[in-house]
Amino acid sequence: MNDRFSDKKIKFSLIYVVVAILVMTLLRQFIVGPLLLSRAEIPYSEFKTALRAGEITSVTVSQDQIIGLRGEDQAFYTVRVEDPDLAKELETQQVEITGQVASNGGLLGALLGWILPLALMVGFWYWMMGRMQKGGAGIGGGIFSFGKSKARVVQGEKTGVTFQDVGGAGEAVTELREVTEFLKNPERFQRLGGKMPRGVLLLGPPGAGKTLLARATAGEAGVPFYSLSGSEFVEMFVGVGASRVRDLFEQAKKSAPSIIFIDEIDTIGGRRSGAGAIGAHEEREQTLNQLLAEMDGFESTSGVVVMAATNRPEVFDPALMRPGRFDRQITVDLPDLVGREEILRIHTQGIVMAANVDVATIARITPGFSGADLANVVNEAALLAARRQKVAVEATDFDEAIERVVAGSERRTRAMNAYEKRVVAIHEAGHALVASLAPGANPVHKVTIVPRGRALGYTWQRPTEDRYLLSEGELQSQLAVLLGGRVAEAVTLGEVSTGAADDLARATDLARKMATEYGMSPRLGPIRLAADPQALYLGAQAGLDARVSPQTAAQVDVETRRIVEDALSRAWNLLESHRAALERLAERLCEQETVSGEELASLLAAAVADAGVDTQVHLNEFVLA
Repeated sequence: MNDRFSDKKIKFSLIYVVVAILVMTLLRQFIVGPLLLSRAEIPYSEFKTALRAGEITSVTVSQDQIIGLRGEDQAFYTVRVEDPDLAKELETQQVEITGQVASNGGLLGALLGWILPLALMVGFWYWMMGRMQKGGAGIGGGIFSFGKSKARVVQGEKTGVTFQDVGGAGEAVTELREVTEFLKNPERFQRLGGKMPRGVLLLGPPGAGKTLLARATAGEAGVPFYSLSGSEFVEMFVGVGASRVRDLFEQAKKSAPSIIFIDEIDTIGGRRSGAGAIGAHEEREQTLNQLLAEMDGFESTSGVVVMAATNRPEVFDPALMRPGRFDRQITVDLPDLVGREEILRIHTQGIVMAANVDVATIARITPGFSGADLANVVNEAALLAARRQKVAVEATDFDEAIERVVAGSERRTRAMNAYEKRVVAIHEAGHALVASLAPGANPVHKVTIVPRGRALGYTWQRPTEDRYLLSEGELQSQLAVLLGGRVAEAVTLGEVSTGAADDLARATDLARKMATEYGMSPRLGPIRLAADPQALYLGAQAGLDARVSPQTAAQVDVETRRIVEDALSRAWNLLESHRAALERLAERLCEQETVSGEELASLLAAAVADAGVDTQVHLNEFVLA
């Protein structure tokens, strides 16, 4: 109420200033102006002639003008000229003389000369102060509010999100429901001596739904929700970050119970430098120190829950992670099969879908997709269907949307000559055959030589279920599949091309992890040699622990090479024994560019029957289209 009255007062004051200026202008224009214009201006020579003729009856002499009467009623004025004999002539003619001190136009001149500019300056200053106070009244406003928090405030019920709008995060939702119960009904938990948690840290990969869960928590609790990013605390001015933290908590305390949500908190929550560090990030550390004090210091923050999200928990300062600050650490992982189906059903509510679309099937063929990825798939499928003038989104649209998200858009305009097309076909046929023949490999859904993104062709494998652990044999099969394209070129053409560059990089990385992280090298033994993820930021070389000796590092290189060469031999044996199937598949790809998983299985089974080779073929358990 007071703020509203203050705003009205500022507006009325400005109106008064404007009206005063207009009134003075009108006075000068319509009153003072006509008075001056009623006097006739005459030359000084004419004035002297009239004076000598005895026609002048009275004059008023000022510094620059002579004003007088000619006769009884004819007023005049003339510019005064330096004339030493003027006074004697006036006395001789017995003219009534009056002097006038220079006043720059009298009262009106004074007003227009210095009072009016002063009034304008005061009015402008008053207006600016009102604007700054009005802008500074809220969080983050005002041109001098560097130390004010930039948090965006939303009332809980206005977030528009509840736990019903979040899918695939069952365990996280269960824990967050307890936080909302604390905010809604604290007496229920405090009657037995329990205390409300100070902080909740959401950990998970990008796109998993951490920010959405925070908004849903505020929506369920119905309390004010202060949200901002960690980077919004730190500015170029020293001390601004700490000031913004203080202001943020002051605002949250005034509206308690409330929730403060800091996204990407690792920006300010990183581990502090040692005592001997030179050039440490002082501003960031001051901001972190203030945050630590506000979360669990001498002053109480009762009724304020701090929620934060990050995908880099390994860089956090230990003081921030202790109980009393972030009491709860909730992992928001990539959704499983049930979670993906829930997310897809939420995002497809406003989509017109054809009868052949099965959401459960789409969920099965998208393992490893985050909630953001699934939302993108649904949107891309709807756009593709609309582009093709369809009345509903069909299963083929979802199929192509998943390909677009995984591999990129088709580039059919990229023309290849006949030789390059055959090389790419042989390369992709090698991947597909090894994936179909190697035990433990994921079944092939589609193989194509249509360029997508940066790839000239690709083999699309679809796991049949969510996997969280992989055996050594399965990793060796993955290596063989990665090297299958290069081996197919060597077996069929007698030489290799540059098309396997990415395959070699991925195979080398996987083999190195088997040797240094998973303990799958008999020569190196069951020990971890890879560097800690945080140590990579401190300059560790080649992903190895800083304590690894040069001799052991050389053995790591030898074992990595051995693991890759073993996989190469495995792929060579598989393709050499099924060379007829390799050539048939390559010819089919050259003819029709794309071969489905079912067609591949039939072709391979026929080739195996013709050759009389007993082998296991991995058939697809489901096909989207």
